[in-house]
Amino acid sequence: MTKITPKNFRTFGWVIGPGDRAARSKSVFRVVLKEKNSRGWRIGFLLLRKEPLDTFEKHPDSFESFEPVSGKTLIFVSRGKRLSNVRCFELDKPVILDKGVWHAVFTLTPESGIKITENAEVQTRYWKLPGPLNPPR
Repeated sequence: MTKITPKNFRTFGWVIGPGDRAARSKSVFRVVLKEKNSRGWRIGFLLLRKEPLDTFEKHPDSFESFEPVSGKTLIFVSRGKRLSNVRCFELDKPVILDKGVWHAVFTLTPESGIKITENAEVQTRYWKLPGPLNPPR
């Protein structure tokens, strides 16, 4: 049995990950695979770093999966655009969000890795909070 590395697996596909880690200091989302000439889906990888949690987003026309890969992550979700509706969960297993659910993620470790699958073309709406949320510990 051989441990997978980007180099030894290249013949068969590729390893999902953040790409060049050293060049970045903030969270970064990168599309890893998108079918060309398709209205299907894409796979992305979010390298999440500690940043203030002050914005939620939603995708009215796309389901979205969040699949934890590394680190300890919280996912915040809400059906409505009211802070009193926001629920917080530890992202300790893969989940799929319904279309139009407001969401945000926050890492409790220096960084977290999350695999994301969604429609190939995604419309995003943003909800800027009046101030940063203080995640539970």
